[in-house]
Amino acid sequence: IVLDNLSLTVNAGEILGIIGKNGSGKSTLLRIIAGIFQADSGKIKLNGKVISLINLNIGLKERLTMKENIFLVGALFGLSYREIKKRFQGIVEFAELAEFVETKIYQFSSGMVQRLIFSIAIFADPDILLLDEVFEVGDEDFRSKSANKIKDLVKNSQASVILVSHDLEMVGKYCDRVILLEKGRIVRQGGAPEIVSEYRL
Repeated sequence: IVLDNLSLTVNAGEILGIIGKNGSGKSTLLRIIAGIFQADSGKIKLNGKVISLINLNIGLKERLTMKENIFLVGALFGLSYREIKKRFQGIVEFAELAEFVETKIYQFSSGMVQRLIFSIAIFADPDILLLDEVFEVGDEDFRSKSANKIKDLVKNSQASVILVSHDLEMVGKYCDRVILLEKGRIVRQGGAPEIVSEYRL
């Protein structure tokens, strides 16, 4: 998807939702912001530590245990060994996977992997958090719990969150502002309830 003359600013302490039909450029935009794709033109300015949850298997090694993977992925997210050790119990408890600490990742379900990766990311103190359909997997309780944790992160740490999702109910409930993309262009932006309601029409 070609992004056409697209310009946006995300403020500290803001959750920005990006919606649109498949092929509208949502994931492409997120990958460019994350540095996975290189833009042919234009500039991207980021302030602070960026953590992107675009691929839910990022950094995981299937033959390592959950404990080993927490230290591995935590390091990839910029945490020191001491910082990971300090936050280890919180990560495990938030992910609701205490009984699987010594279990190898290849034995995990996709929902368990999602909970683990999200938990590590949220405890890594991101300044900018990029989320691409990460709430499409997992049970409703954990999705709500994760969304509330994101709200806490934004409120307490003034982090910026960019959320790409087809879950319009979640976007409308948790996002401060929403951008609607169509064929690589911003066709509408504004308050979450307003843009979501228009998109549903």
